[in-house]
Amino acid sequence: MKLIGMLDSPYVRRVAISAKCLGINLEHQSVSVFRHFEQFQQINPVVKAPTLVLDDGEVLIDSTLIIEYLEALAGPGKSLMPVDIDQRLRSLRLIGLGLAACEKAVQIYYERNLRPAHIQFEPWVERVEGQLAAAYSALERELEKQPLKTDGSIAQDGITLAVAWSFTHLVVPDQVQAAQFPLIRAFTAYAEGLEEFVNTPIE
Repeated sequence: MKLIGMLDSPYVRRVAISAKCLGINLEHQSVSVFRHFEQFQQINPVVKAPTLVLDDGEVLIDSTLIIEYLEALAGPGKSLMPVDIDQRLRSLRLIGLGLAACEKAVQIYYERNLRPAHIQFEPWVERVEGQLAAAYSALERELEKQPLKTDGSIAQDGITLAVAWSFTHLVVPDQVQAAQFPLIRAFTAYAEGLEEFVNTPIE
């Protein structure tokens, strides 16, 4: 199977790391939705990263749906999600907050770098900045209540959180002060030291 997209996308990187944690081998092709639009369009007319091309040529999009499929392939014994319903609910809450942070960081980055300055709408930007801060504040509170494990393993909630934090600091570093989120910062440092993360660097 082929994973299409750049690893500077938190969604592509999330899938790539998850696949490695699940023991599933994916061939990664670094194709940009911007620089290689026409090439990407030949693979997936929707031009959405990540795109997973299955061995039979079928195409899947959306990181969460791709990971759900990879989980099914790996089987329950290798799942990155907890079985206990209460812990699963918490994991889903963390994943949702992490994905929201990714989304808001992407929106701020696009607004700054793709939209001409004279047509940027500042009230909307301020709203998105507030949403980004709220997502990380909620994540920090979750870690205060129950830290994520740092025992040499990582689950889907931790993957998503760490990928989101690293991405945010790559594209909009002025938006989150590391000192305000010490638990997120510390966990991300742990995660980025894991083999699966080291071997999946941001491009």
